[in-house]
Amino acid sequence: MKTRFVLINTSHAGNVGAAARAMKTMGFDDLVLVAPRWANVLRREETIQRASGALDVLNNARIVATLDEALDGISHLCATAMTPRDFGPPTATPRAHFEMLLNQELSALDGCAQEAKNASNPGAAAPEVARQAGVAFLFGSERFGMTNEDVYRCHVALSIPTNPGFGSLNLGAAIQVIAYEWRQALGGFAVLDATPPRALADAAQVAGMLGHWEQALTSIGFLDPAAPKKLMPRLNQLFNRAQLSPEEIHILRGVAKAMIETAEAKR
Repeated sequence: MKTRFVLINTSHAGNVGAAARAMKTMGFDDLVLVAPRWANVLRREETIQRASGALDVLNNARIVATLDEALDGISHLCATAMTPRDFGPPTATPRAHFEMLLNQELSALDGCAQEAKNASNPGAAAPEVARQAGVAFLFGSERFGMTNEDVYRCHVALSIPTNPGFGSLNLGAAIQVIAYEWRQALGGFAVLDATPPRALADAAQVAGMLGHWEQALTSIGFLDPAAPKKLMPRLNQLFNRAQLSPEEIHILRGVAKAMIETAEAKR
């Protein structure tokens, strides 16, 4: 589904950059500005600095004079309005509304599939299909928010659940929350490990290390070779559960070597 972020009458250049950054982190790049305060806002230094590397989003952004131009090709409009309107679209949290919207989209896709199937059977009735051409998230000016007229034309007014005693979000933060929730609804991104997955030592390396430890434990008098009991099998199970890496094997061999050298030095 096409996704567009529309900023109406934005007055602070830094917020445009913050919007681009918030969008790019969630994989979106369709940004439209409606009559911003600065005609050159996409090239202003503050905008570029706050974008923090999301220059492709800024380069792809468009500036238009009217909201109608910004909504070309979009069928589902989401206002972002913290102040309730006495008349207008229903208010919903982003998460609940996105779930409903995507469920409708899945139903429409099923309808398309059924319609294609019915095409080979002229006697069957085709279901109604109403797919969304795209969704737009509308954000008003920093000082006044969205006008009533702009809110009224939307299908929903999204309200981000916040502390009832303090619901103030700056524009960049609000865009980040909406972009995150929409991306999560679409499936989200996989979490990348901070470190690469580590290799595990193979059985031969573990066996060699255990042999080294058996020698070391014997040298310090902890293991009696004449009556070893189950010490080494238990250590084998312990190290298997630890899932040692080759680097950890080297460390344990170093410990065993130091134990042997210390024992020999005392003789």
